[in-house]
Amino acid sequence: MDVLFVASECAPFVKTGGLADVIGAVPKVLENHGVDVRVLLPAYPALAKVLASGDVVEEYPDLFGGPARIVSVHAEGLNMLLLDAPHLYDRPGSIYLNAKGIDWPDNHFRFGALSFVASRIGLNGIKGWKPDVINAHDWQAGLIPAYLKQEQMEGVGVTVPRCVMTIHNIAFQGLFDRSVCSDLGLSDELFHSEAIEYYGKLGFLKAGIALSDKITTVSPTYAYELLTPEFGMGLEGLLQARQQDLCGILNGIDLEVWNPQTDADLVAPYSTRSLKRRLKNREAIERRFGLTSNPTAPLFCVVSRLTSQKGLDLLLEALPVLIGRGARLALLGSGDKDLEAGFTKAAKDYAGSVGVIIGYDEKLSHVLQGGSDAILVPSRFEPCGLTQLYGVRYGTLPVVAKTGGLADTVVDANAANLKSKRATGVVFSPINADQLADAIHRTCDLFADQAVWKQMVLAAMKYPVGWDRSASVYYDLYKELADFE
Repeated sequence: MDVLFVASECAPFVKTGGLADVIGAVPKVLENHGVDVRVLLPAYPALAKVLASGDVVEEYPDLFGGPARIVSVHAEGLNMLLLDAPHLYDRPGSIYLNAKGIDWPDNHFRFGALSFVASRIGLNGIKGWKPDVINAHDWQAGLIPAYLKQEQMEGVGVTVPRCVMTIHNIAFQGLFDRSVCSDLGLSDELFHSEAIEYYGKLGFLKAGIALSDKITTVSPTYAYELLTPEFGMGLEGLLQARQQDLCGILNGIDLEVWNPQTDADLVAPYSTRSLKRRLKNREAIERRFGLTSNPTAPLFCVVSRLTSQKGLDLLLEALPVLIGRGARLALLGSGDKDLEAGFTKAAKDYAGSVGVIIGYDEKLSHVLQGGSDAILVPSRFEPCGLTQLYGVRYGTLPVVAKTGGLADTVVDANAANLKSKRATGVVFSPINADQLADAIHRTCDLFADQAVWKQMVLAAMKYPVGWDRSASVYYDLYKELADFE
C-alpha cells in the first residue's frame, strides 16, 4: 500500500511543534506494516543540504508565481518529496511568520501550492509511484481534497485517491479572503458551506474536514471535545455532521530519539535499574538555570510555547505555592511577550528557586526531561501533547490538566491507581490556578514519600508511549479506504 503524507513541517529537519515529531516518526513505523510512505514537504532553507542530495522527479514551469520542482530524497529514515519553490519557501525566519511575527502575506499561495502539488501526485503519480491514500496534516494541507474534488467535477471518470484529514490543532484553520480562490485555481462551484466556504472566507481546514473521506485527530478525548462549542472553534457543527467519519488516534513518540538509556544529549543516560544517574542530569539543570539544590522537594520543569492555551498564566499565579513548598522550577520556552516578561521577573524575584531561559533548545529539552522530577503541562486545551509523553518515558512525572490527550496519557495518582501501582502522574480539573496549586501540593506530598515516588517513576517508564499501537490503527484505516485485503 502506498500513502502520501503532506505536511508543513517534519522533524528533525524543520520543527515548530508536535506536528513535526508526528510526521518524522509515523512513516517509519508504518513501514513495518508494509506501507510505502512518502512525505511531501516544502523545501525550506533548513533543508538545503538534504535537497542537494536528491533527484529531481518533477518540474513545474509556473507554480503560483514562479518555477518549482519536486526532489526525491531519502534522509533520516524517511522517503521525502521536497517541493522546491524558492519564490514561496526560500526566506529567513519562521516558516509561517515574518520578522515582525505576522503571517507571511502569501501563505495562501505557499500552502495552496503544497496542496495543489499533492493533488497532482495523487492524480498522476510520480516516477511510477502513485498513492492509494493521501493523509493531509493540518490546515496547510487542507485544500488537497478540494483540488481532487474539482478534478472529479471537471472530468468524466477521473479516479482520485482517498483522503484522510488529520487535525493536530483546530485552533489554526487557515482562513483567507474569498478573492484568493481564483488565484489558487479554485472553482466558484466549491465555494459553499459544504465545501471550502467558511463564513464568507476560504477555509483551508474547513475544506479538508468537509471533503476528505475520513477525519482523524490526535487523541480520543480531543476527538470528543471537537464536537463541542468549547473546543470545536466554530467547526463543531460540521464535525458533528461527520462524526461517523471522525476518530481519535493517540499520538506516540519516537522511542529511538527519546530513549533515556541511549540519549546522547543527557549528561548521564539511565534506565529503570540506574535511576540514581538522573541526579547528574538534575545537577546540570540546577547549574544551567541557577537553581539551588534541595533534595527534599521536587524540581519541576516546563518545556513549552508560552501561551494562554498552555495555561502558563495559571502557573504564574500558582508559583507562590510551588516556592512555598521548597520546590524549584526550570522553564524553557518562548511566545507571548507578557508571559515571557512574567516568568523573567519571577526568576529575579525568586532567584535560586525559578530559572528561565527564553527560547528553544532541543538538547536542553532532553536534559530537562532527564533530570527534572516532574513536568508541568497545565493546558486549557491540548489535542494530544508530546512533552508529557517524553516525561512518562523519562520518569519525569507529568502534572497535567484533564483535557485532550493529556487525559488519555497520564494515569492520575489517586488512591486506587497508587494501590494498583498504575499511577504515572498527577491530573487536575477544573483547569484554573487553584486546582493547579492543589496539584503542585499533591506532587510535593507524593515526592516526600520516596518509595511511592519511585513506584510511580517505574510505572511511568514502563508505560507504552510508542507508535506501534496507533500505527496499527492508521494502517487499518488506510487499508479500509484503499480497499486492500
